[in-house]
Amino acid sequence: MNFKNIFILLFAVIFFSCENNDTIIDSDNLLLGSWVEPIYDGETTTFKRGNSLPNDAYGISFIQNGDFIEHTSGWCGTPPLTFFNIEGTFELENTLISISTKSYPTNYAWRIISLTEQELVVKRELTEQEIDHRNLMDLFNEIQNLAYSVSCSDSSNWLFTAYGAKGCGGPQGYIAYSNQIDTVSFLQKIEIYTEAEKDFNYKYGVVSDCSLPSVPTSVECQNGYPIFKY
Repeated sequence: MNFKNIFILLFAVIFFSCENNDTIIDSDNLLLGSWVEPIYDGETTTFKRGNSLPNDAYGISFIQNGDFIEHTSGWCGTPPLTFFNIEGTFELENTLISISTKSYPTNYAWRIISLTEQELVVKRELTEQEIDHRNLMDLFNEIQNLAYSVSCSDSSNWLFTAYGAKGCGGPQGYIAYSNQIDTVSFLQKIEIYTEAEKDFNYKYGVVSDCSLPSVPTSVECQNGYPIFKY
């Protein structure tokens, strides 16, 4: 083979190598790789597989060593957008992707709805902390509904009590209630809620300012609602 033929063969190999820019897909773990062009539909997000993360658009990458990269513009939605990488790690257990990063939210999860070689559909999965917080809010809603189940027409029938626990200590605030309701049940719910919030703060390392809420001196009735006086 002469020099001319060798040159032509080398050129052809280089040319076709550049043309063959197919995405590498790990058949043992289809999640690995870059996912781009998200389409949001209610609680689900659909991604297309990409060769790499785009420079000026959102995308995510799952890397074989467990690293995770989110290419995002952050919370800013005002053009011109500046995109940057948020790095973290991920773990895949069955259909649950658990993600940890150094940026808020530091820990979150996606549930895989469907996964093919070219498409990934995920749904945001509530974390244990989010579920615990929702349960805490459900309990507080019960307290509020009971407290305001009676219209305020005579302030002499109204009392108040502290509720909740701040991360730094002390109550979250004060709530008024009528002596015409089941006060024993109401105060029990307050106690349960306060202890539950203390446990929540300790479990998740919740911090707060150390200021104490002002203590009311009395309750007045205005338009059927109890109003604190200080």
